[in-house]
Amino acid sequence: MPNVQTKSESGTIPTIPKIPARLALEDGAVFHGFAFGGLLTAGVEGAGEVVFNTSMVGYQEALTDLSYTGQILSMTVPQVGNYGISATDLESSRPCVAGFVVRELVETPSNYRAVEGVSSWLARNQIPAITGIDTRALVRRLRLGGAMRGILTTDASASDRELVARAKLIPSMAGANLAASVSPNRGGTWSEPLGEWRPRGIESAVGAPRFKVVAIDCGAKRNIYRHLRERGCAVEFLPHTATPAEIRALNPDGLFISNGPGDPAVVETVIATLREIAGEVPTFGICLGHQLLALALGATTWKLKFGHRGANQPVRNLLTGRVEITSQNHGFCVDEASLTAVGGEVTHRHLNDGTCAGFRHTARPIFSVQYHPEASPGPHDSTYLFDCFMAIMESRKPLSSGDMERSQEALAAVGVLT
Repeated sequence: MPNVQTKSESGTIPTIPKIPARLALEDGAVFHGFAFGGLLTAGVEGAGEVVFNTSMVGYQEALTDLSYTGQILSMTVPQVGNYGISATDLESSRPCVAGFVVRELVETPSNYRAVEGVSSWLARNQIPAITGIDTRALVRRLRLGGAMRGILTTDASASDRELVARAKLIPSMAGANLAASVSPNRGGTWSEPLGEWRPRGIESAVGAPRFKVVAIDCGAKRNIYRHLRERGCAVEFLPHTATPAEIRALNPDGLFISNGPGDPAVVETVIATLREIAGEVPTFGICLGHQLLALALGATTWKLKFGHRGANQPVRNLLTGRVEITSQNHGFCVDEASLTAVGGEVTHRHLNDGTCAGFRHTARPIFSVQYHPEASPGPHDSTYLFDCFMAIMESRKPLSSGDMERSQEALAAVGVLT
């Protein structure tokens, strides 16, 4: 039985009840384990697309990444919970996955920054979770068969066959406009910089804003906005329904399009807005924002078999030759041939499967990447991309290879890149 203990205020160590739980997949596989988190509450179940993340650490950041909305997340690292939950390591206000799957839950965190254990945190937020299953077998099944729909439950009255049938009825991620469900209802401003997380050797430019950036927020990670603030940008975010007129009224120096969940091809409001305004001012997109920019230009996207999710994904910058170790979380990809046909040029390539990981427009100040330069998965290899955004806001010209080279060399000069 996995370690599912946590120390209470009285000093005793109560054990999480050993409630049997199951994860049933649409292909007929059923995994048996024990409930934790929200699954300990009667009537709480999880349903969504089951995916896996290969990161060794960062489960809290993943659990609060709005791009995982509608998905049951499995970690490939065997133990989860070792360092608990911190009050500051959040990418949104609460965990947003449809469910969580781990091999062994450690609910006695050894970390001075921890304020809570994983199970109690997930329970408060009604996020169902299961421990004690063979995640190696699960991930192998997902790699061979692709990401698939699944059910998490403690309902002993339902047979395995019934659960599999229910999993088959879950709406597909293809065609799901989940960005609309996580985008903020109204606009606002962001003021928090990186603070103590700023890489050593990098001077903060927080102070009198140098540029105003307007962000179309489709489920943005907080650290993206922190990076923009750190570089002296005033950041205003708008919901996904923002119109070109509303964006122009703010008189931005740059436009940013955020990450988010679901199928990019159905986020029609943002695509329509970008079709009119992208490149009118320098424009930068990350992850879903990358896909939406490509679609607005006239390219197409397609669904990956099992996606790219982890903090150890190698990407080559084709303009400078450098290889970056990146953090990624996406299930869709831009079709390269269609992108080239509408004036896009691939700037970054995923080295595991050769897919497009970034592009620039050859005639307009538009560029984007499929991965997360704000995530810093150990190294800070990709943070230069924010400096590239600053460079094109300064020049108001298309991104050049020189812009990228200078941005990378500046980081190399202070030891951030080697």
